[in-house]
Amino acid sequence: MADVDVSNSGQSQPFPELRIVLIGGRELRGNPSNRSKTGNIILGKSVFDTKRRTAQCAVGQQAVHGRQVTVVDSPGWWWHYPLENTARLDQLEIKNSIYMCSPGPHAFLIVIPVDSVFPHIFKLSLEEHLKLFHKNVFKHTIVLFTAQYSAVSLEDEISAWPALKWLLEQCGNRKYVLNIHNTQDSTQVKTLFEKIEAMVAENAGGYYSTDLAAGDALRQEMQAIAHRASERFAEVQTQRRKLKALIEGERQPNTDLRIVLVGRKESGKSMVGNRILLDELFDTSLMKKEFQCNRETSKCVKRIRNVFRVDVTVVETPGWPTDTTIPPWLKDEVLRGASMCAPGPHVFLLVIAISKAFTEKDLKAIEEVLKPFSERVWRHCMVVFTWGDWLSNRSIEEYIAAEGTALQRLLEKCRNRFYALSYYGGAVMELFRKISDIITQNKGQCLTTEDKPGKKQKLLWRLKQPTLTEEEWDRREQELIDRMLKAVAQEPEEPTLRSVKMSGSLDEAFIPYMSGEAPSEYGGPIWRQKARAKVSEWLKFGAGNSDVTSGVDSMSVSASYMEKLDGNPLTDKIHHAMQCFYPEKDKTMNHTRVSTDSVKTQHRHSF
Repeated sequence: MADVDVSNSGQSQPFPELRIVLIGGRELRGNPSNRSKTGNIILGKSVFDTKRRTAQCAVGQQAVHGRQVTVVDSPGWWWHYPLENTARLDQLEIKNSIYMCSPGPHAFLIVIPVDSVFPHIFKLSLEEHLKLFHKNVFKHTIVLFTAQYSAVSLEDEISAWPALKWLLEQCGNRKYVLNIHNTQDSTQVKTLFEKIEAMVAENAGGYYSTDLAAGDALRQEMQAIAHRASERFAEVQTQRRKLKALIEGERQPNTDLRIVLVGRKESGKSMVGNRILLDELFDTSLMKKEFQCNRETSKCVKRIRNVFRVDVTVVETPGWPTDTTIPPWLKDEVLRGASMCAPGPHVFLLVIAISKAFTEKDLKAIEEVLKPFSERVWRHCMVVFTWGDWLSNRSIEEYIAAEGTALQRLLEKCRNRFYALSYYGGAVMELFRKISDIITQNKGQCLTTEDKPGKKQKLLWRLKQPTLTEEEWDRREQELIDRMLKAVAQEPEEPTLRSVKMSGSLDEAFIPYMSGEAPSEYGGPIWRQKARAKVSEWLKFGAGNSDVTSGVDSMSVSASYMEKLDGNPLTDKIHHAMQCFYPEKDKTMNHTRVSTDSVKTQHRHSF
């Protein structure tokens, strides 16, 4: 049943109570939406966290100018995304915003920076996302422009963007400019309240009412997602404990590591490559261009670096647009990318952006790209989720549970191996440990290509270990049985589940700029202010798992951990991690070192 408008006549002005919902999108670059800051200005106190994205609806209440004011801060979406590309978790939270101020909001404030661009694609995105509410939402809406200074030329901005003019027409030309830096001027908030009350009067004293049955169904769906997320976390923890017992003593010395990155455009493959190689070797500025670039072809990019005295090769393959079929040239290029790290890759990392929905089209695209490698390729695959900061205080398991069957089938193909990586930081050593587990499970085998003159490239399965005798097979089988019994015996009756929330803001978790000279051009002030730390300094501190994340798929470092980071020297965390990943290095590595004298480049045209 759809939400309906109801009237509440007979109220006098000023209203004793005002209920406000803040909505809006986010730009890829440039201005933030400033919704959280706007909410704090309206309430006259710091209620909403302005240092990280709002992933769950947040509510603040305060007596302001003789009114009891309730403000709901809702998650934003990418302005250039249609509704189908917005993650399911975000869609549910946006819908939930109207149920956070029962019986319903008096006003929706669409928050837009006054100097923001507003092309036609933003108009389409806004129209689709407002369909999450009732069609009459515009009757209760004011466009709130946020400004950095007092003197603004709003009319010039409106005339420059026809889509913005259309929006104002839909809202009855109701608009207001809020100076977000002049927090001491209480008159601007009072004037905003008067505009809201005038709008309510135009609606015969009515507020936007909600359907109780629809609200109950929404809450049940969100509870089901939280339950499935907890179950997945427990399942992954159980799998990890058993795997640890099964592969104990099986890790082989590794002198090199070869990785291929696969994913669609906008997924963040370059960022993943830079994090693995601990340097800005892939051009992340290309990520900014992906939303405008429609190139028909692009090439694989290869980077090599000695990391922890191990030669690490990373090949980034071209991405593909969301709404397109996979062209033959792209499959050939991915195949060529695998041959660029001869004798073949140990691991394929399937890169998926958390800030976007994962659909059946995405699953079919990945399957199509990997099809030339045969079904054996899935033994070497792991999903890496990027832009983990987008989830803020949500867990990666919640995202997986909400996205539906397509993503879950992909994870099943990858044997439930996944990792979430934050743009601003995270324990990258956990990613190396997971890669080491894959290599160990595959007995050191890698998927390789063999070039034959006059024939198409043929995929082979390279076995690095000699043929085993029957006696050796019996011995290994018995060891496997013993380890399985040990793993089952150690399994707790009720696995301990973590909280599904994570702490830490964008300020608290970061990776330094690895070249040590100039900060990256990508990212906001937080990155630029903190990115000058050298790798040698960064590695003086542990980069272990967060105590509020799963430890398997952590995205960000917890606030408690980061508070300790500034005061504690290196313990044995890095040493122990490297001992597990490269056991033969244990006797020779007295300290962690990154060599910078081995960097090779092939083609610079990949997205």
